[in-house]
Amino acid sequence: MARNYLHTIFTDAARAMQQQQGSRAAYARMELGADGTPDPIGPREAEFITARDSFYMASVTADGWPYMQHRGGPAGFLRHIEGNRIGFADYRGNRQYISAANLAGDDRVSLFLMDYPNRARLKLLGHARTVELADDPALVTSLMPAGYQATPERAFLIDVVGWEWNCSQHITPRFTEDQISAAVRPMAAELNQLRAEVAALRAQLSGE
Repeated sequence: MARNYLHTIFTDAARAMQQQQGSRAAYARMELGADGTPDPIGPREAEFITARDSFYMASVTADGWPYMQHRGGPAGFLRHIEGNRIGFADYRGNRQYISAANLAGDDRVSLFLMDYPNRARLKLLGHARTVELADDPALVTSLMPAGYQATPERAFLIDVVGWEWNCSQHITPRFTEDQISAAVRPMAAELNQLRAEVAALRAQLSGE
């Protein structure tokens, strides 16, 4: 259930607009029973989280500006650690450190996880903290994808307080190179077989 997600993200102004537009009754039922207890990550959510090869994470600057950042890596680089905790290794990059710095003043984050081929998306709210490599090298390295050529600097640990599955409307399917290769592999194999058969027939005809 996404009741804590909705209860957390809906402001009085949002509820007032819902009332004006006629959607408040439905959302009130969805919020019913929310008491601040986190929405538990279940098997479906955990599987979806750990299958992603990228996601978007928003944090808040000291001046109150939302900051959105893309994070990527091999599928599974975002881990479901235990309970409602997820995490990932932060690789060395452009050394702006905006997200890491934001968390020092406000630990709230929002994650947006997309599955374009299946037109599915999962939104998460949570409290995040960073763990530097020097402080806990075992933890940071444990979150590194095996064989991935990147240098870890720290880990991000996020305690999820709420999640919501969003509707698939208006999601345009997109496919990775690996997904396209997997889809066309049977056709490529059949084409190669047909080419071999044609070559064999031509050789047979030329020898007659």
